[in-house]
Amino acid sequence: LVLFADAVREVRKYSSVHVNEKAANVNTNAFDHIQMKLFRSQRNLYLSGFSLFLWLVLRRTVTLLTQLAKGMTSHAALETQVNDATEAARKYMAENERLQEALSEKESSKKKESAEATDEKLKKEIEYLKAELQKTSNALNKANNEVTAVKKQSEGLKREYDHLMKEYEWLQ
Repeated sequence: LVLFADAVREVRKYSSVHVNEKAANVNTNAFDHIQMKLFRSQRNLYLSGFSLFLWLVLRRTVTLLTQLAKGMTSHAALETQVNDATEAARKYMAENERLQEALSEKESSKKKESAEATDEKLKKEIEYLKAELQKTSNALNKANNEVTAVKKQSEGLKREYDHLMKEYEWLQ
């Protein structure tokens, strides 16, 4: 930014120098020297402006890539969490089936009553695990939506960058 301001100052300095015809004829080297200084200052202004533009584009690209990486990391963590919850639910379902088989073999009324209570507890626990699984699935869907949004934003930035490059080539 400082280079850009210096370049603007230099262009203004040499643009404001007016050499009248008589002075130009007397000392052509001075006129050529001023013109060369003006040309160089304009070139420096152009280069510093383009450098600033390129830095801003790269900074935005890095920011978007960082956001995408964070989204992908959270997506992987949520996927692992969903897999763990699914595995736990399978184990509880298998235990529930074994308990139900054991309960069906017992015929005493006391055991039937306690089996029903155990069965109720298991049903509640299964419902709790299903609810947890649903929450985890919702979180995974949300993470997928965020990753999709970041990808769309990145594509939009790419299109904008391509447009600016075309405009730069046209200006050049």
